[in-house]
Amino acid sequence: MSIQHQIDLAKKYLRYYLSAGNRHDVHSPFVFSLIEEVLNKKAARPEYAPMETLREQLLQSKDIVNVTDLGAGSLTGAGTERKISDITRHAAKPPKFGQLFYRLVQYFKPAYVLELGTSMGMSTAYMAKGRPESTIYTIEGCPNITAKAKANFASLGLTNVRQFTGNFDDVLPQVLAQVTPDFVYIDGNHRKEPTLDYFRQCAAKASEHAVFIFDDIHWTPGMEEAWKTIQDDERVTLTIDLFFIGLVFFRKDFKVKQHFTIKF
Repeated sequence: MSIQHQIDLAKKYLRYYLSAGNRHDVHSPFVFSLIEEVLNKKAARPEYAPMETLREQLLQSKDIVNVTDLGAGSLTGAGTERKISDITRHAAKPPKFGQLFYRLVQYFKPAYVLELGTSMGMSTAYMAKGRPESTIYTIEGCPNITAKAKANFASLGLTNVRQFTGNFDDVLPQVLAQVTPDFVYIDGNHRKEPTLDYFRQCAAKASEHAVFIFDDIHWTPGMEEAWKTIQDDERVTLTIDLFFIGLVFFRKDFKVKQHFTIKF
């Protein structure tokens, strides 16, 4: 990330922080409950400890992995050899977002979760731990990273994760042919057109009670354009902008399309 990109992102975040609302600015009972029962429940839980212990181990790791495909928009920079610690530091979502994913799957109780972009598996692990009854389908472009994530899942005792490796363009249709996900986390490719393509493929199979999460919706002008296109999609009835991620809902009981920007 260039210095200018960091400055631009910081300016965007400041605008978001100064303008974002909270539960008192929301007149939707659904969104109010989501804020009260999920977004604002940020206190530490013992259940988070295994993932954060793993995170510390990965950050201290001296291991190097040969990366064959991180995908466009990777946050870890160029090069084929990567330190596990660098991948974890730059590509894994911070603890508060992993913990949010944990609470979201507990709250919405999806049967099938689909994640595009496994990386070291931190977000995957939080979702898998959050609801062991759910099956997590996660796709990663790099075989060596898939292997590292598999070892991480084993260390956490996770048995409800199904891993797939390959280009999202090839693998996503195969996974969607097997399962209809009701909780989707789209990460791993931070460009406008691929993001919209993955959204359309997943939305075509989604039920009205599905929850979609998009990563880095303000990362670039292209990602902001993608986010606006998603908001405008006729199937989408509600979105919540948390700056670093965006939540998308398709519920037909929302008679009027609503978009919220909430401080998180």
